[in-house]
Amino acid sequence: MSAMERLAVNLLRERMPLDGPTIDRFVERYGCPIIEGERATFLYRGDVDEVWVRHRVVGLPDPLPLKRIGESDLWSVTTVLPEGSRVEYQIEIRKGEHYERFNDPLNPRLAHSPMGSSSVCAAIGYRVPEWVAFDPEARPGTLVEEQVRSKALRRDQPVQIYLPARFNRAQRYPLLVVHDGTDYLEFAAMKTVLDNLIHRLDIDPLVAVFVPPRDRLREYPNHAPHARFVARELVPLLTERLPLIDAPEARCLMGSSFGGIASLSTAVRYPGFFGSLMLQSASLVFTDIGFDHGGGPAFDPVVKFVNRFREKPSAVVDRIFMSCGVYEPLITPNRSMVPVFRHTGMTVRYTESRDGHNWENWRDRLGDGLSWLFPGPQKFVYE
Repeated sequence: MSAMERLAVNLLRERMPLDGPTIDRFVERYGCPIIEGERATFLYRGDVDEVWVRHRVVGLPDPLPLKRIGESDLWSVTTVLPEGSRVEYQIEIRKGEHYERFNDPLNPRLAHSPMGSSSVCAAIGYRVPEWVAFDPEARPGTLVEEQVRSKALRRDQPVQIYLPARFNRAQRYPLLVVHDGTDYLEFAAMKTVLDNLIHRLDIDPLVAVFVPPRDRLREYPNHAPHARFVARELVPLLTERLPLIDAPEARCLMGSSFGGIASLSTAVRYPGFFGSLMLQSASLVFTDIGFDHGGGPAFDPVVKFVNRFREKPSAVVDRIFMSCGVYEPLITPNRSMVPVFRHTGMTVRYTESRDGHNWENWRDRLGDGLSWLFPGPQKFVYE
C-alpha cells in the first residue's frame, strides 16, 4: 500500500457510505489538519457547494479547493507540507451565491495579528520555542509608558520602555529600538521573550524602547522626520535619562516588514550612529529593469529607496541579522540583498524558516537574532 493510500482520509473513503457518527469519530480521533509525514490533510464539514483553504503560501495554489467525500458532508484536500513548516490559513465556503470566510472550525489553534486571527497548521518538526512561554523562574522586567515630545514628527509620540529585571543605574545597558513596538509586545510576546532570554543568559540585559507608528505607510519607508526623531530625539533623550552605553555598537534598530525598511533607512540617513540592525521579513522590494514592482503605490517609496541603496551600497552599521520565511513573497528580495549588504563589509547573519509573513514567524526568530546581536554569557559557554 502506497503512502497516499495509507493516509487516514483515504482509509476513511474505503468505509463509504459514511454516516454522521463515523465522521464524528474520525474527526475526534485525528483532529484537523491531519499531519502524516510530509502530508497535511485539511477538512471541512458542512452542507455547502464549494470549500477552499485560503492562505498566503508562495508555491501552493490559493485558494486550495477541497473535494466532498462521497455523498457525505465531509470535505478534504491533502497537500505536501515539508518538515518544520508552519502555515496560517482560513476556510472559505460557497453556498449558492453566498461566500463566507472564517477560521477553521475543526482546528482550535489560532495566531493573532493586527488584521485579526488565523488558523495555524504546524507540520512535523515545528515547535514553538520554549522561551516564548511565560517562565515563573524568570524575573520580569518593567514596561514604562512615556510620551516623547517630537519636533521632527510635530506631535507627542507614545513609547514603552523596557527595563530589565534587576535594573541598576550603576550599570550601563545597550539599547534596542523596536519599530511597530506595540505589535511586537502584543503579537510576538516580546516582553516575555526578553525576560526569558535574559534570565537564561542567552542575551545581555538591555533596555528596549517600543515605538508604534501613527501613519505606518507614510512614516516607515525612508521618511526623514521619522529617522530624525529616532536618531536625534529619542535615542539622545533616553541616553540622557537612562544608564545606556553611549556608543554605536550598543545601539540596535529592529523591525519587520515596513518596520525593517524604517530601520534600514534610518541607519542610512545616520550612518555609523547605530551598530546593528535586526531586519525581519523586511520589505526590501526593488526593480532591476522597468518600474513595475507589483506592490502597489504603498511600495513606491520603498522601491525608490532600495534601488538607490543598491546603486551605491554603503556600510551603515557593523552587523545585520536578517530573517525571512520561505513561504512569503519577500523571500527573493531578502535573499538578493544579503550579498549586497555583505559586499559593503557589513557582517550579515541570514536565516530562513518554513513560515510566512506573520508575527509568530518573527517571534520565533527573536532568540536567534537577539542572542547574536546581544550575546549573553551563556552564548560564550556554548560557542
